[in-house]
Amino acid sequence: MIDLYTSPTPNGWKASVTLEELELPYETHPIDLSKNVQKEEWFLKLNPNGRIPVIVDRENDNFAVFETGAIMVYLAEKTGKLMPADAKGRSLVTQWLMFQMGGIGPMMGQANVFFRYFPEKLQSAIDRYQNESRRLFEVLDRRLGESEWLADDFSIADIANWCWVRTYKWSGVPVEGLPHMRRWLDAMKERPACRKGIEVPFRLPNMADDKEAAKKFAENAQKSLQT
Repeated sequence: MIDLYTSPTPNGWKASVTLEELELPYETHPIDLSKNVQKEEWFLKLNPNGRIPVIVDRENDNFAVFETGAIMVYLAEKTGKLMPADAKGRSLVTQWLMFQMGGIGPMMGQANVFFRYFPEKLQSAIDRYQNESRRLFEVLDRRLGESEWLADDFSIADIANWCWVRTYKWSGVPVEGLPHMRRWLDAMKERPACRKGIEVPFRLPNMADDKEAAKKFAENAQKSLQT
């Protein structure tokens, strides 16, 4: 059994979708970021960086794993799925996983900060992060024009990138003219485990339709940025 400490964010979904795809039994422990639960001492013993998600593998001496990429690799290696065994295949998955962790995630995350969360609207910063996110989307589109999945076969690389890219509207990044990436987004959304994983620890309202929910979500996110 895996204990999953998480919140409804793209990084949190990376862990829950992976668990769902691997069909691993897990117990969810919701973490309220707006109340800084992730900064409490008991949580810092699991992740000294004070961020979600974290997993604890009860079957492996209650071994705790933090950082989403490390979590995904650990779970893939634990099951022998979603990560090839050969060096070349493993490297290909790792490259696209690192692409998300070093590019897609940070750039979209900063777009969210300046476009949605900061009370001061710094247009130069908004443009910087939205434009860089769009450039990275174009990299994905080019790759997905060559291959059905990012690393040839479906893998944790697809999960990692999808959990962020699917939130492009919240980041204010356009996706017009990216047919291959749009095809991939639709294919990912059709996977039952993906749909289930993004409802962990609970289902978020549609921010485009529920303006009050969007406002509250942004306010809570702004609180967590200050710690």
